[in-house]
Amino acid sequence: MSLGTKLSKQFVRHISDKASRFVPKSGVYPKGFVVGGIHSGVKKDGKTLDLALLQNTFGKDASAAAVFTTNKFKAAPVQVSSKILKEKKGQGINSIIVNSGNANAVTGVQGMKDAEDMVLVTDSVLENSQHSTFVMSTGVIGNNLPIDNILSGIPKLALNHLGSTHEHWINCANAICTTDTFPKLVTKQFRIDEDVYTLAGLCKGAGMICPNMATLLGFFVTDAPVSPQALQQILKHAVDRSFNSITVDGDMSTNDTIVAIANGAAGGEVIESNSSSSERYAKLQHEVTDFAQKLAQLVVRDGEGATKFITINVKDALSYKDAKEIASTVANSSLFKTAMYGKDANWGRILCAIGYSDVSQANSVIPDRTSVKFVPVDGSEHLKLLVNGEPEKVDEERASQILQDEDLIIEIDLGTGAGQEATFWTCDLTHEYVTINGDYRS
Repeated sequence: MSLGTKLSKQFVRHISDKASRFVPKSGVYPKGFVVGGIHSGVKKDGKTLDLALLQNTFGKDASAAAVFTTNKFKAAPVQVSSKILKEKKGQGINSIIVNSGNANAVTGVQGMKDAEDMVLVTDSVLENSQHSTFVMSTGVIGNNLPIDNILSGIPKLALNHLGSTHEHWINCANAICTTDTFPKLVTKQFRIDEDVYTLAGLCKGAGMICPNMATLLGFFVTDAPVSPQALQQILKHAVDRSFNSITVDGDMSTNDTIVAIANGAAGGEVIESNSSSSERYAKLQHEVTDFAQKLAQLVVRDGEGATKFITINVKDALSYKDAKEIASTVANSSLFKTAMYGKDANWGRILCAIGYSDVSQANSVIPDRTSVKFVPVDGSEHLKLLVNGEPEKVDEERASQILQDEDLIIEIDLGTGAGQEATFWTCDLTHEYVTINGDYRS
């Protein structure tokens, strides 16, 4: 039995049968990366994994990109990592250190020192050049880290618990969890021209989800060769259409960070953002966006207390911005979300949210051109609720059948003729959500 297997059996959180279907039993992993997770003493139960590390071992400096929270109370690790990204211009960032159980947010001068020390120790242990590590933290806001536990845990993790097996990746995914009910890990292989590349990524998040990533940490890595500038552009495009297009409860955290690292270990022509590699760039952007969406959707499926996974498709909007704004407004409506929990086809709540969306023009929403319908995921007949502003006679029994399913698609057609689209993913709002967050610190 491998060390990774021992760790996962000893420390893995209890995962329900329902949640276990989202945890992969195997994966394909990019060349030149090792990962792992251990219990370092941040979490007080004495056993749960709470310290994670990723390292580029290819031997050449990797390209890196990141997107951070826009919350004005940015946590210390967010400030330190964004400074490193700017200083290094995305070149030569070869590792990521993450702790869970404590956000190191609103922790003053000491919090900044602790985040910087996590970078310093990781760089030293891995024999990196200075400031070659991103740092992330997640958990309770306002408490100082048990920094001695973390700093002594980093060498143990780096020297004894890193590897490239599926178990190591699962351990790493478990080590960044807080209220998550399962570790979130996605992998895929794809081809650009004759070159085969691999993506692997993980994230955490179940509450404080939206706007703009919310209390969400994540990173994904690839063995494709990408310039830092191209990687940053691709990451921003992907995040806008994935992690910035999900919501659980409409709250934004202080720690949100999504990181991408590319080490080029699989070879091939370096992908740039200029016209000479535009086809390769476009292909990578498509693959990364699709990958990020799959990873982000796992966060919604694990929404605190959630019983439903809801896809909101807005079609034929004047602009992508309008389509996304309308989808976001509906997805964040507490009245809509509670109706979905109650299996109530109260489509008036959808129309209400569309009507108060902060769209760009007066004719962005034209009531007598707007249509809404439920789209069952089993492929059965759609249930029309509104057609060109005229209400349909809704078959309540059919609506109730559709709303029994865990997954639901809601399609909103604005009928503007401009053809722009956007998708948002959300969940219902339940009694359990209140219970989880009412007891979060106790």
